[in-house]
Amino acid sequence: MSKFSQFFQKEYFRLVRYVRHLIDDAADRDAEDIVQDVMLSIFDKADVTIPIENLAAYVYRSLRNKVIDIFRKREEVLTLSEVIHDSGSDPEREVEKKELLDIVFRAIDTLPDEQRAVLIATEFEGWSFRELSERWEIPIGTLLARKSRALLYIRKKLTGLV
Repeated sequence: MSKFSQFFQKEYFRLVRYVRHLIDDAADRDAEDIVQDVMLSIFDKADVTIPIENLAAYVYRSLRNKVIDIFRKREEVLTLSEVIHDSGSDPEREVEKKELLDIVFRAIDTLPDEQRAVLIATEFEGWSFRELSERWEIPIGTLLARKSRALLYIRKKLTGLV
């Protein structure tokens, strides 16, 4: 059995807990799926002739990078500014847009203060996460998680799950 296989068998549940800690129930994907994706990626790219000095550090960094990629992709899926600034000329579409915006704004009003502040700052005021992090002295990851939770809540509101 390879060094990689032994490591993943021994550390699998710790890796899953680590990913759950990173996503904090904010990702669409399950932590186990993320760990398995990273495992497959490492096995596919594994070159036995090039030793990895610290396999654990390499795997944990790979998991962290995968979670960051998931958060970035999610942000591209739904941006409120695209919904708000959509200039359709169809009257029926305008009515639907008005109803949708009403639901979105009511959902925003019910968000916890921290989530609402990040959402408004990034979507409506144009602040970047880096700028907010420096201004509010809050880690970027925390801001990303807050916005992700806010968007997830709004999505649920729109689909009638909340």
